[in-house]
Amino acid sequence: MDTEIGVLFDHARTGRIGLPEAVFCQGKHISVLERLLREYSSQQDRPILFTRLEPELFDRLPPEVRAGVDYHPISRTAFGRKLPSRPGAKVAIISAGSADAFVTWEAARTLEYLGIEAHVYEDNGVAGLWRLASRIEEVNSHQVLIVVAGLDAALASVMGGLTPKPIFAVPTSVGYGQAQNGLTALNSMLVSCSPGVSVFNIDNGYGAACAAARVVNLITRAF
Repeated sequence: MDTEIGVLFDHARTGRIGLPEAVFCQGKHISVLERLLREYSSQQDRPILFTRLEPELFDRLPPEVRAGVDYHPISRTAFGRKLPSRPGAKVAIISAGSADAFVTWEAARTLEYLGIEAHVYEDNGVAGLWRLASRIEEVNSHQVLIVVAGLDAALASVMGGLTPKPIFAVPTSVGYGQAQNGLTALNSMLVSCSPGVSVFNIDNGYGAACAAARVVNLITRAF
């Protein structure tokens, strides 16, 4: 019996929705990931993004495989080639704290892979709003904002009251006790009194980046 795990890529996805398929590495056997990284890291016409690729797993891959991709350990993402850049597209990623970096940079790296310029603004927690106030004019120069926060996730509501730009909020699993691995942050964002804030699943920086890409793709296509 052939026990090799098959992966059937949806290569037509880009044509349908403007976003290519990505490989979610968590739970996949290292042999499968090695094969996929070898196959797709050098393809010019079909670049692939790998997400949730843990550093410990990446370090177990053969040296020639590791050398063939651009790997970012904080975001746990890897890609060989990127999509063509989209001129005029800019997304800001605002995080509450550096403890949220694994989600913040997953979003940033996804946008980089998609050819969209992304600027990261870390450590803007509401306990020191002066930090956000000093950056708000620059943040508002972007077309779309991604807000990343754990704990009580109040940053999403604050940003919702300071900007007219589309906001995609991502709760993180950061926090003590009653933070409940991000459930409290998720609920806080969902009940935000700031209208029009869209909320994503816990730690889903990739999903928020894809949503931002859909918006800026439409904006830049219109001009």
